[in-house]
Amino acid sequence: MDGVKVTGKTVIGITGMPGSGKNTVREIVRKFGYPIVVMGDEVRAEAKRRKMNPTPENIGKIMLQIRAEEGPGVLAKRCIPKVEAADSQVVIIDGIRSPEEAAEFRKKFPGFRIIAIHASPETRFNRLVRRGRSDDPKDWEAFIQRDRRELSVGLGEVIATADRKVVNEGTKSQLRGELRRILEEIMER
Repeated sequence: MDGVKVTGKTVIGITGMPGSGKNTVREIVRKFGYPIVVMGDEVRAEAKRRKMNPTPENIGKIMLQIRAEEGPGVLAKRCIPKVEAADSQVVIIDGIRSPEEAAEFRKKFPGFRIIAIHASPETRFNRLVRRGRSDDPKDWEAFIQRDRRELSVGLGEVIATADRKVVNEGTKSQLRGELRRILEEIMER
């Protein structure tokens, strides 16, 4: 089994551009019974601490500010105690955005693997508009700005160097099947 040597946990990160299907992956993984640590929750919590509305602009600004203040691996460092505290042999981390975050997880959990979820820009935009979360873009221009901001912290590099990739342009059933296959493959190692 491919796992963390120190804690015995198998730790798997999920990455992808906004709207690629990470929320759907979370739903599927929860049904498999694995706990999930959501890195974006740390940014939203920081917005709340700073008494800022969770608009796309504010969330993006805070994401960049805390990385500038505490280093590019700060969100991983904040999430590691949650991974360690999880009462499970398998823990999923949603929202790896930078190579430095991946490096922090790899330092702590040597068996750490990353699965990248991919979908076309048009598909992603339509999903985000339908989702309608407060930090989701309302128009194409805001969508492109968000993509650029995400890419500026290294998300493209994380996606490009992921251990496994899933194209999510089909049904939830197809995604579930592909995800199950990949998770089983990772855990067999």
